[in-house]
Amino acid sequence: MTNSTGNTVTINKADIPSGGMKSYKQDDDSIILITRDDSTFHAFDGKCPHAGANLGDGLRCGNRVICPWHHATFDSRDGSLLEPVATEGLTQYELTDNGESLTVNTAAKIDHSIANDQLTETHTVIVGGGAAGFMTAHHLRQMGYGGDITLISKDNKAPYNRPLLSKAFLAGNMPEEKLLLGGSDWAQKNNIELRLNQIVNEVLPNERTIILDDASGNEQKISADFLVVATGASPMVPPIKGADLDGVYTLRSMDDAKAIKAASHDKHVVVIGTGFIGMEVAAALAQAGTTASITVVGQENRVMGNIISETVSNALIKLHEANGIKFVLDATVNEISGNDATVPTQISAVSLANGEQIAADIVILGTGVSPRTDLFSEVNDPDGVQVDSHLQLRDGVYALGDIAKASGKMGRMRIEHWRVALQHGLVATAAILNDSNVDSLDERVPFFWTMQYGKSLRYSGHAKNSDNNILLGSPDTLNYIEYYFDDDNDNTRASAASTLGRDKDLIAFGELLRLGQAPTRAQINAGFDIIAQAHELSR
Repeated sequence: MTNSTGNTVTINKADIPSGGMKSYKQDDDSIILITRDDSTFHAFDGKCPHAGANLGDGLRCGNRVICPWHHATFDSRDGSLLEPVATEGLTQYELTDNGESLTVNTAAKIDHSIANDQLTETHTVIVGGGAAGFMTAHHLRQMGYGGDITLISKDNKAPYNRPLLSKAFLAGNMPEEKLLLGGSDWAQKNNIELRLNQIVNEVLPNERTIILDDASGNEQKISADFLVVATGASPMVPPIKGADLDGVYTLRSMDDAKAIKAASHDKHVVVIGTGFIGMEVAAALAQAGTTASITVVGQENRVMGNIISETVSNALIKLHEANGIKFVLDATVNEISGNDATVPTQISAVSLANGEQIAADIVILGTGVSPRTDLFSEVNDPDGVQVDSHLQLRDGVYALGDIAKASGKMGRMRIEHWRVALQHGLVATAAILNDSNVDSLDERVPFFWTMQYGKSLRYSGHAKNSDNNILLGSPDTLNYIEYYFDDDNDNTRASAASTLGRDKDLIAFGELLRLGQAPTRAQINAGFDIIAQAHELSR
């Protein structure tokens, strides 16, 4: 039970078990989260600062409070951020112990801010304004870095939330200003020199130096004590005849998304590609309700085939078809045809290898991305910059995000996901500040999600493919969890899992994977209680 008066809320201690947590929703829609360890209690704002999820609906494993939606993780003792996708820790409130009860004063916030007094005579230069670059700059300031920070971006906008471009923004459910990371005054508020519209031409790793063209086109050389390169990835345009016509789009930037929104009104849209971008773009445009038709073309017989099984794929296809999307699968695109009678040429159709013609006014390519590793071409292969589990390439030089082929918990890999890029920002910050209390990539696992029609498919870990799998539940009712293995041996531990609707199970799986104790095929087939095991091993 709770009793609230003004800014105070009274809570019975007996409501919360030791080692547990409980959230209390208030009349004003705020949420208070209480954690307990024996006779010690802590009180926090119970809404995840990322998207507002009720943290009490997540899991607590040891000192880790894990959000049910996107697995942002906070310390149960002080609310500090342990894992993104949140970029801030939790607000903590003062508590009064009344014996059998506690009183939380939401007007009395505990100040955990850190003075910016570390490495005050140094300069950190960050190349790239995406998730990894933003998080490095942001977290450096949060964790006490007092030196100069320069963030250089070729974009014409301050850092923004790119994953929402193919989701809420394209669907018309979120305005541009809401996508800005940290708000419109983030750089000024954090004393960060933000340099937009600037192209870095060369990185000299051994000198911790970059050479760039500034906004006026003049060449400039900048040296740093710490150099962070997070140049991201570029959309791949397949060698299809007509792919260079006006009316063919890729989606990577805000300008791309705006162009697609404007061009797709009352038009026949063909999306080529059945990965995340293709599926999310189709869903978002369907939700916007402004197109004449939407057709998705894929080379394989299923969608997101490298991630989920055919059964789950079929359920996603049904969800899209129920929203008016047409699929053409097992198809090879030969040409994007134009109407030669118009100048510039107007797209008229997509031609397939089997002779089929699909009417099209615009085409959107969701055919993957390639890492922008050209600045490191002399020291690394094009599949990624080889860095250690702290993202370090050379002393004081770091490569982050989509370009980083980093050593970590699940081996050396390059992963193109937002949460991983944010993780890289946390890890690089800790390396710069020489903070050994922050986990390296050796102690972290990948996680990502895709939102389609308000349904969030979430995935933790990394599997070679989706062929060796165990499926529990019903994908058709959007309530399942699927575990993936690298082979069919009964004693092989799962390397990844995906879910719709079984979020606590996926959180528990992610924690066990992090601890090196992911369930085996035999354990899952025997009815393994994954949540109980995660609690037990996290004590």
